[in-house]
Amino acid sequence: MLGIIGGTSLLEFNFGEWKKKCVHTPYGSSAVLTGDNVALLLRHQNRRAPHRINYRAHIAALAISGVDRIIGIGSTGSLKQQIQPGSLVIPDDYFYLSSVSTIYNHSIGHIRPDFSPELSGVLSRVIPEAHFGGTYIQTDGPRFETVSEIKWMSSVADIVGMTIVSEATVAREMDIPFAAICTVDNYGNGLFNEQVSYDNVLLNARMYKDRTRRMLTALVEYCI
Repeated sequence: MLGIIGGTSLLEFNFGEWKKKCVHTPYGSSAVLTGDNVALLLRHQNRRAPHRINYRAHIAALAISGVDRIIGIGSTGSLKQQIQPGSLVIPDDYFYLSSVSTIYNHSIGHIRPDFSPELSGVLSRVIPEAHFGGTYIQTDGPRFETVSEIKWMSSVADIVGMTIVSEATVAREMDIPFAAICTVDNYGNGLFNEQVSYDNVLLNARMYKDRTRRMLTALVEYCI
């Protein structure tokens, strides 16, 4: 079963006949929407900001629902001039120096973090207009990054967001292949005179909601 995690880009999405259920896990409970051979989870449940999301419960809820691979859809800011707002990016590496969510709080376990090359390849075939490759850097949020932070980040990464690394790490710990498709909603704060605001992020989500619907439909049809 395919699992899809969505955030800001899905706030305007009409989920139609999907069935909603609350899945209880050892890490807490998460709501999951299920369809034919696909499960969809909204990461900002109960309006939780990125630093308050229960990533372990989210991934575990998908696993309990029968998911064996996950695609994360995340809103990001661009750190490169050539990656313009409105673009789509399929990252192939990530960067995070803060404390990340993990299931190894009471035991010792080390995984090799990565995005699934096979699942990323599927995304590239299904969404050929997306930029393939690049590094996603995660910040804690909920605030946007400072001008100085963005200046440094642009030297080591291509896009910046607040959620995908945590999801990818926990999924890898649970042995579930994970890949990401990222919507680019703005340039990073201070780059190219960009003024970053959450209202603009929401505006872009609404502007591209039809594209998001087509993308979701294509992913589901290809992957199930």
